Amino acid sequence: MKLLKFAAIDIGSNAARLLLTNVVEDDENVIFRKSSLVRMPLRLGEDAFSTGVLSEQRVEKLIKTMVAYKNLMEVEDVVAYRACATSAMRESANAHEVVELVKEKTGIQIEVIDGKREAEIIYANGIVETLNDNNPYIYVDVGGGSTEITLFQESCIKASRSFDIGTIRMLKGKVGKPDFEEVKQWVKSLGIKGQNPKIIGSGGNINKLNKIAAKADHEPLTYQEIKELYKFIDYYSVEERIKILGLNPDRADVIIPAIKIYLKVMKWSGAKEVIVPTIGVSDGIVRMLYKEYRGMKKS
Repeated sequence: MKLLKFAAIDIGSNAARLLLTNVVEDDENVIFRKSSLVRMPLRLGEDAFSTGVLSEQRVEKLIKTMVAYKNLMEVEDVVAYRACATSAMRESANAHEVVELVKEKTGIQIEVIDGKREAEIIYANGIVETLNDNNPYIYVDVGGGSTEITLFQESCIKASRSFDIGTIRMLKGKVGKPDFEEVKQWVKSLGIKGQNPKIIGSGGNINKLNKIAAKADHEPLTYQEIKELYKFIDYYSVEERIKILGLNPDRADVIIPAIKIYLKVMKWSGAKEVIVPTIGVSDGIVRMLYKEYRGMKKS
């Protein structure tokens, strides 16, 4: 048996996450086990979707976070890592300068990826291996700046799109009816409404919703349950969600727009339940890293 450790840094519009994963190799199998997850609520989208540039203060926090993540990776003897940034960095006019500065100050090279690449990474996260029937599955990854929607059927990607609809973008008033109409028409064009589709939910908000609902492992959230949770959470102010419901400050405001997105996609697709497997972009990065690492060892 051989144990390797890989790391993925996912720099989103709401938070930057460091995922440390143990990869256990034996003669027959390769097992991926999450070791730890560290999350820092940097809120890059607060700048990106209002002024179009990342402020000096926000960049300074990003650099400090990357220094901390680098130190953790060194302590953990990580054999390989990758850092990817998504919607907020894509839309920041000073993204190139920020990437260069982070590289200079920390040694970490950030890749700013587009929506298509993000969907490819999501596909690599191993979710297809868990699908055991031929019914259509819609993978919905709701972030602060964008939402990635991918249709899986018969263990293959049938369609995939990235939409500029995210929780922080919605809070900033940057999402209107035409944006949702675009999502609606695309989802409806998939033609799966009568085929008993299921949604696979990804992201911190749907994971939190799953915990609030006290769901057992692999137990789905139904459309009606999500509607009731929406009413329950929306009843409280942001401050009350923090004090009474125990939500983190950076989760308390974005969870409502996230639920709205899920409910709309469920309605348009005909899906009656959401499965929450707690895997996402970071897991896809780790699996891609391992595949590249093994390829290098063989060559």
